[in-house]
Amino acid sequence: MTVKEYNSTVDQFSDGVFRFIWKNIRDSEKAKDIVQDAFIKLWENADKIASDKAKSYLFTTAYRRMIDIIRREKKQGNWDEVKALEYSHNQNYSGISEVLEEALNKLSEIQRSVIMLRDYEGYNYNEIGEITGLKESQVKVYIFRARKLLKDYLVSVDNVI
Repeated sequence: MTVKEYNSTVDQFSDGVFRFIWKNIRDSEKAKDIVQDAFIKLWENADKIASDKAKSYLFTTAYRRMIDIIRREKKQGNWDEVKALEYSHNQNYSGISEVLEEALNKLSEIQRSVIMLRDYEGYNYNEIGEITGLKESQVKVYIFRARKLLKDYLVSVDNVI
């Protein structure tokens, strides 16, 4: 991959990678760091990666870095953040985007990731499998189950306007 191809890759895919990571972790600073790490790894391995494979490499690298960070934070725990969320939660309806965000937060990490890749980023099952390291059949199962959970949550009487 040449410098020109790398710069083109940055222009084409930086926003998409950022949106995907941000939708999963909801922290713009961490998302920026993860995206930057993915582009650094792409640059370090530019001589080994064909430019047509750069998008898949970026999403895979960013996804794996995000999972590493999530796992590390689970082990550490941040009790101050949990308390703030507990006290700021509002039971009243505040908008469809908030309800949808709450529904997405009910999903497991892997379900949320595959749903985001499929429905927000438009990847096909095979590409999602490459990014997440899952078989295509596993991706389909996770997406089916996630959509079922989202449907059940969103049509629940408690969440209706």
